[in-house]
Amino acid sequence: MRPSPLLLGIGMIAAPATAGTVTVTIPRLNVAEYHKPYVAVWLEPAAGGPARTVALWYDVKKGGNEPGTKWLADLRSWWRKGGRSMAMPANGVSGATRAPGQYRIPLPADLKPGQYVLNVEAARETGGRELVSIPVTVPNGTAQKSGTSELGAVALSAR
Repeated sequence: MRPSPLLLGIGMIAAPATAGTVTVTIPRLNVAEYHKPYVAVWLEPAAGGPARTVALWYDVKKGGNEPGTKWLADLRSWWRKGGRSMAMPANGVSGATRAPGQYRIPLPADLKPGQYVLNVEAARETGGRELVSIPVTVPNGTAQKSGTSELGAVALSAR
């Protein structure tokens, strides 16, 4: 008996095409009062042009008089590069803050070949803020850089 063509596809999920991945490490900090950081990940063309936000982690569920979006301005570099003009939550970009660990973020599949600067910025309540910038070539570029306080290793692998 031949298996049904419908049964052959069960359990197989096609992954969306991406132009590569960014790996962001949020370090575990030994501090008295720890809050998960807000994090923005964006790309800018090296020759200049509009920034493209790839990921934004903030307190998406906080509402009331001081919603989570109020503190997005603390991601100062991202905010100035275009964050202030984004409508939140941004579909496919916004997400909740993350605990210490390593996270993979897909780059957009429609990213055009060229020279870019990857930026990862973190800001934490009662903590610091940090920006890691890495130049990269798309496709086939790889790069890595480490933060010194709020961010750990940031790596990019472009296909």
